[in-house]
Amino acid sequence: MADGPTPDESPDDGNDEQSGNSANPFAGLPMFGDIARALQGQGPLNWDAARQFSMLGATQGQPEHNIDPAVRIAFADLARIAGMHVNDVTGADTTFPEPRVVTRGTWAHETLDAYRPLFTDMATSLGQQPDVDTTDVSDDPMMQMMAGLSRMMAPAMMGMSVGSMVGQLSQRVFGLHDLPIPRDRQEVVLVGQTIDEFAAESEIPLDQMRLWVLAHELSGFQVFSIAHIRSGLADLVRQHVGGFRPDPSAIADKLGGFDPLGDDASGDPMAALQQAFSDPEILLGAIESDAQRALRPRLDAAVATVVGYTDWVVDAVAVRVIGGEALRIAEAVRHQRARGSSDDLFVERLLGIRVGEEQVRRGKAFVQGVVDRSGETELTRLLGLPDSMPTPSEVDAPGLWIARISGE
Repeated sequence: MADGPTPDESPDDGNDEQSGNSANPFAGLPMFGDIARALQGQGPLNWDAARQFSMLGATQGQPEHNIDPAVRIAFADLARIAGMHVNDVTGADTTFPEPRVVTRGTWAHETLDAYRPLFTDMATSLGQQPDVDTTDVSDDPMMQMMAGLSRMMAPAMMGMSVGSMVGQLSQRVFGLHDLPIPRDRQEVVLVGQTIDEFAAESEIPLDQMRLWVLAHELSGFQVFSIAHIRSGLADLVRQHVGGFRPDPSAIADKLGGFDPLGDDASGDPMAALQQAFSDPEILLGAIESDAQRALRPRLDAAVATVVGYTDWVVDAVAVRVIGGEALRIAEAVRHQRARGSSDDLFVERLLGIRVGEEQVRRGKAFVQGVVDRSGETELTRLLGLPDSMPTPSEVDAPGLWIARISGE
């Protein structure tokens, strides 16, 4: 990410500290020079830092135990019931894989791997050197050093921020489709501990909570089995993360205000560090570009369609298999969504995925409008037709979408 040759690439490695133009502000200090090379050695995002911070957030520093085989069997048995009803409600004939129950640490590790190309694109976008006048900086040795320090630290800071976000998300997601970003590998994955703890905290019978989550994950699996919807949403997210224009002053501002013993961290420097690096504002000041603003209506429409479809199917299935408790479970889950967190801000600001109540209501209104006009089983068939991703105006006027897709 630094301008000019790195220490390993320089034709005259020993003269970096004398040139005054090195991107490595510690080139003349061997120990710190080694640190600089380590920080920069993994490209625009330091994956070692990302993995370490994701595991710290996922496990809270505690050992994780293997999943009890009885839990796996229980989820597999309930998945057959939920899958039958999801297909019946949607009129589809999807073959669902057996669910895989994982720990929070495993979910975090696999999520980092699954979205590695996306996070790399984001880091590359944020690491671009802005077109600014550097006249004042070039004559100021201190400003030169700070500029080099910012470039040197950016990959590590990006890794810590991404890792913290994924680790914290693992504490509250139930599966893969809480974060509606397609993965290359289509499967059903459940975070068993989080599901069971949520059931206990909300005083929901365990099997009912598990059935509700399975209905959600299977309906998410089904909608992402529609190739053009999966690829269309993935492409929109890639365009969004590639469209940032960074603000190099944001890092200095954030570091200047960082207090490792602040009240919010309860005197724990590591907690303060993790909290700071989970803040999206630290990532070089992720400035929304004109291209991203132009893209947002299309991305919002796609996300609204996916989460609206998923929630609509879940509601219909849950009433069948759970009965009167279905509404209480849905309200408890949606209350958790509505609370939000810094992780939601990260996802919204940097990945462009907004899954708040407004988006869910908008998506469900679209789905219900289609069902009212065409029937339940027609909804999935229409979504499966080519070029059926609704436009922003069609999400708010489902009749227009039906007319376009069905050729009326």
